[in-house]
Amino acid sequence: MENPEITASAPDAVMFDRGDLLSPACPSRQVLSHMTSRWGILTLLALGSETYRFGALRRRIGGVSERMLAQTLKQLAADGLVERIAHDTVPPHVEYRTTPMGAEAAEKLRDLADWIEGNLPRIMAHQAEVAGD
Repeated sequence: MENPEITASAPDAVMFDRGDLLSPACPSRQVLSHMTSRWGILTLLALGSETYRFGALRRRIGGVSERMLAQTLKQLAADGLVERIAHDTVPPHVEYRTTPMGAEAAEKLRDLADWIEGNLPRIMAHQAEVAGD
């Protein structure tokens, strides 16, 4: 954020034309932290372009606790990446899906996940080699 172009659109809001992840004061680091946390990345990958109820999403993401998934969804929703859809029914029915921005991010993360999965044998061989030294 050396020379950020800042605009104000609301009395308390500061808007950036672009962030700088390498700057320790840039708010983009918090968004990066939410997206690339253990459960953030898996939540975005699991949602992709689908809509899930909480329980189904939790089952799709193996190993995540209810508390961590709820916290992750709340953070991703606050960042504008996930939408919470509450249906006015009894019992309550809530669904989650990515926003257009979240779907775009999920697509980028899918590329990374595909690369990791495709290179996993090489990565594991290297890990074994290093562990053997």
